Amino acid sequence: MQIMKRYWLLFSQTVTILVAAWFVVATLQPTWLKRSNAPSTVSFMQQAQDDGQTGVAPGGSFRQAAQKAAPAVVSINVQQKSRSKSRRVDPWFRFFEEPEDEAPSGGMGSGVIVSPEGYILTNHHVIEGAEAIEVNLNDGRRAMAKVIGTDPETDLALLKIELSQLPVIVLGQVDSLQVGDAVLAIGNPFGVGQTVTSGIVSALGRKQLGINTFENFIQTDAAINPGNSGGALVDVHGALMGINTAIYSRSGGNMGIGFAVPVSTATQIMDSLIKDGKVTRGWIGVEPRPLNAELAESFGIAKDKSTGELPKGVLINGVLQNSPAARAGLQPGDLILKVAGQGVGDVPDMLSRVAALKPGETAVILLQRHGQAMEVRVTPGTRPVRR
Repeated sequence: MQIMKRYWLLFSQTVTILVAAWFVVATLQPTWLKRSNAPSTVSFMQQAQDDGQTGVAPGGSFRQAAQKAAPAVVSINVQQKSRSKSRRVDPWFRFFEEPEDEAPSGGMGSGVIVSPEGYILTNHHVIEGAEAIEVNLNDGRRAMAKVIGTDPETDLALLKIELSQLPVIVLGQVDSLQVGDAVLAIGNPFGVGQTVTSGIVSALGRKQLGINTFENFIQTDAAINPGNSGGALVDVHGALMGINTAIYSRSGGNMGIGFAVPVSTATQIMDSLIKDGKVTRGWIGVEPRPLNAELAESFGIAKDKSTGELPKGVLINGVLQNSPAARAGLQPGDLILKVAGQGVGDVPDMLSRVAALKPGETAVILLQRHGQAMEVRVTPGTRPVRR
């Protein structure tokens, strides 16, 4: 019993001493007893420094996409011959050029390095009439460029420079692009130096704008200004989605409506220019017009009885003499429904379908004449090059 009392007394004294010690510490040094879950300001600053050194971007940043794509986007300075005035008065193109009183014999634009061999995609109107073309890389190097070929009907051009260890942009899959996706526009606006702007894809498949003969534009609200023409439109991974080509503007600056040629079109043109130095397209020699109620009545084209709507196709308004279409028997008033098995919804569709035909190889055109469907075999020629 005495032993139990002695242990109890020892226990009570130990507890009393510990409680007293806790009270003293809590009164004089309370921070010793507190454990903060939040890092200090110093910790936050250290973490930020660590993130910067390791390349970890904050949420919502497009840093990595810009760092990946920007080195392959170049500035293009052009010394030009006396140029045609037609595009200077065209509101779609004049905003990508210097005013005449400021740069009477020169111009500026952008371009994108698309291969280690030094091939650069840009716009035809950037280098049109050029006597000399200087390419300035983002790393400070410069080189004179050679024109491999141009395609005015898509407003694309291919240049080549002779430099080693070139940064090359990654080509994207434009089919994966959707309206609302974030994109970046990279170029050299107003000659201030390389600039990256962000926005979204506003629309896809824009056509019938009167900019080019063959149109299938990506529309974006990413800021595009004079000097951006020929630059890159990239996705959030830094992959090339298009070549910036034109803006809609009443002031000469960005209004949130810009257009880019899809990378799928650009690479097709590039391949043709590398192989042949030119783009060869099919041609049949007709004057197409979109079908409307007035023309349908004039040419006796009836509405579909089941739907009550006009047939989906393109009206032939005229046929050139001695053209492939004339030799095949096509006539004004014919309604083209399909070209080589592919449906024709509007004039740009028809032009694209015919252009895709190989000159000299016979193709079948499905048309409607006097209410009757019929097939006509046409051997297309080569589309004349637009100057």
